[in-house]
Amino acid sequence: MGIGSLTLPSPPQFIILSLLLLCAFGEAVDPFACDPKDAVTAGFPFCKVSMPMSDRVNDLVGRLTLQEKVRLLINGAAPIPRLGIKGYEWWSEALHGVSDVGPGTKFGGAFPGATSFPQVISTAASFNATLWEAIGRVVSDEARAMYNGGSAGLTYWSPNVNIFRDPRWGRGQETPGEDPVLAGTYAAYYVKGLQGNDGDRLKVAACCKHFTAYDLDNWNGVDRFHFNAQVSKQDIEDTFDVPFKMCVQDGNVASVMCSYNEVNGVPTCADPNLLRNTVRGQWKLDGYIVSDCDSVGVFYNTQHYTTTPEQAAADAIKAGLDLDCGPFLAQHSEDAVKQGLLNEVDINNALVNTLRVQMRLGMFDGEPSVQPFGKLGPKDVCTPSNQELALEAGRQGIVLLKNSGVSLPLSHRRHRTVAVIGPNSDATVSMIGNYAGVACGYTSPLQGIGSYVKTIHQLGCANVACRDDKLFSAAIDAARQADATVLVMGLDQSIEAEFRDRRGLLLPGRQQELVSKVAKASKGPTVLVLMSGGPIDVSFAKNDPRIGAILWAGYPGQAGGAAIADVLYGTTNPGGKLPMTWYPQDYVSNLAMTDMAMRSSRHRNYPGRTYRFYKGPVVYPFGHGLSYTNFVHTIVNAPHVVTVPLDGHRRSGNATVLGKAIKVNHARCNKLSVGLQVSVKNTGSKDGTHTMLVFSTPPAGHWAPSKQLVAFAKVYVPARSEQQVGISIHVCKFLSVVDRSGVRRIPIGLHRIHIGDVKHSVSLEAATLGVIKS
Repeated sequence: MGIGSLTLPSPPQFIILSLLLLCAFGEAVDPFACDPKDAVTAGFPFCKVSMPMSDRVNDLVGRLTLQEKVRLLINGAAPIPRLGIKGYEWWSEALHGVSDVGPGTKFGGAFPGATSFPQVISTAASFNATLWEAIGRVVSDEARAMYNGGSAGLTYWSPNVNIFRDPRWGRGQETPGEDPVLAGTYAAYYVKGLQGNDGDRLKVAACCKHFTAYDLDNWNGVDRFHFNAQVSKQDIEDTFDVPFKMCVQDGNVASVMCSYNEVNGVPTCADPNLLRNTVRGQWKLDGYIVSDCDSVGVFYNTQHYTTTPEQAAADAIKAGLDLDCGPFLAQHSEDAVKQGLLNEVDINNALVNTLRVQMRLGMFDGEPSVQPFGKLGPKDVCTPSNQELALEAGRQGIVLLKNSGVSLPLSHRRHRTVAVIGPNSDATVSMIGNYAGVACGYTSPLQGIGSYVKTIHQLGCANVACRDDKLFSAAIDAARQADATVLVMGLDQSIEAEFRDRRGLLLPGRQQELVSKVAKASKGPTVLVLMSGGPIDVSFAKNDPRIGAILWAGYPGQAGGAAIADVLYGTTNPGGKLPMTWYPQDYVSNLAMTDMAMRSSRHRNYPGRTYRFYKGPVVYPFGHGLSYTNFVHTIVNAPHVVTVPLDGHRRSGNATVLGKAIKVNHARCNKLSVGLQVSVKNTGSKDGTHTMLVFSTPPAGHWAPSKQLVAFAKVYVPARSEQQVGISIHVCKFLSVVDRSGVRRIPIGLHRIHIGDVKHSVSLEAATLGVIKS
């Protein structure tokens, strides 16, 4: 639904227009390097595809002068004409579609737009890893097409996998939510979709950012450039690093970006323990590490971490940084070498990592058109199937929060006229959130609902700030006339954005007053639709019997209005679940965003963060989401006891079992899992896709979370039928907890598995306890 109402040409017209523009704007881009028409440069060993890639990289590095090398350390890498290498812009973005936020991508000419999927927080609400990978494949198709047309790069600094720790964070919308396993799984699947499955070769190079403990932009006078995140070893290992580790180890990402902030007094981009030892050493990153833009300059100029710029350049490169977004390393690295602060071999090592990624992308393989993906072009951007996937992603990310008395779905027969009210009621660009490009077109909520029934439209508020009631009376009159009322309220980038954290959790301005007055006047059912990246305290609406239903649409993408309408009218049965806790306003009243502790603390009256550690009242919990039908779970088959084998050399009595918990690195973790067979029965009258979330409560322990997500699955179940779902829970990854020293351990004893209302206990036992040592 809704494709025909897009504000740009419909897909067939769009493709024809793009092809005509391609003819007008010339042929595909020339080779980046190793042009077969240039006999001199094409003969270099680094141009020989038949050679091992490591030999090609080393040959190229060996041909560079120091002056040439330092100019390759930045995002705007300089050309090297004598070697036939063109300049390259590393900075492109593809958070939820090809974006023009970075200078590496330009829209226009043959590429007037690209498919804009829902914002990440919305897509995460689908809990559908297959969907995440499919979106990544489409985005990389369009990225490659634009690269072939000379309009984009091949290195994309996406996704953002930081934990949505505090509900006020303006960039929480970019993340997959508050749970580390959810964020890490999203990272792995989206990266796989972007990078492809051609072995060592890359379709595009993804980047997981911003490493680490980065989740504050500008709150109460503290900004990300000056923030020193004080984080315990426990929280680093247990929460903040989990998505990055999964991104590197499970997603095989080609890049990791370090963040602006300091962590425990050290800028992340200057910390060898984080970069060289952890990301590259322990996790085995096969790729490059890049700074957030001007991070090296920030830790010299703003954080005053070093006394000279040369020392800053040296510290960054020696810590493991390979590429600087910004000019700093090109300006100061050569002098750092001359002053003896840095060895040229350190620069060589950095270039090996970046040049290897470029070679994996095929940038030194000659003519692009004869390479894999070389035939992709304007015809492959904004295709009908790509736009249909954006619509489907919008549908799957919508969460039904409330549905009293079966207010939804609306009926064509009973609700022939609908009042569509609110500052987001006719939203277009607002629907795609931040880090977006130019969409193929938009279907607003008003257009989407208008494709089903007659509408009466009133804004009610001039914008989401809703500073006055001048437009209230017209909105109230519309609700009195219509058979049903849909209020489309919430936030946009003027309220939550990069460098803009929220002040509180309530609806802005007088939005709440408008909703209550319209609901009181409405002669039919009243539905509240919320657009936002972060949670909103809508307790008033939850508790108001005149508001029959509440939908959270997030930022639902270019076809968001069609997706909302399809859910409102039951064409789609909603199956999304909240990827973050919705707290009451009181939660943040006395809680500093700068306090990074995850666990609650009674003695300092600290409430804790996220569903894993917070035990107070909520508006809606993590994982909440209703359906138009009813699903019943039954565990068909599951073990009651699982034995955790210890490493062979530990059996002699050196096994570490402290407080009845085995160190993960002392267990034989490979293929150690708990397998469950779960029956999901649809007892209602409507077909539906069920989002099954599996939680575990570890044995009681003061440092263990109250519960944690260990698995999730999507299953389509027709009305009055039943499906079986297999769940595998990796013991070491997902049933482990982290002690106060930052050591990951597997608790011995009863682990309680929760699937909806169903509970099952699994006892983990150590094969050999041996001598108990710390």
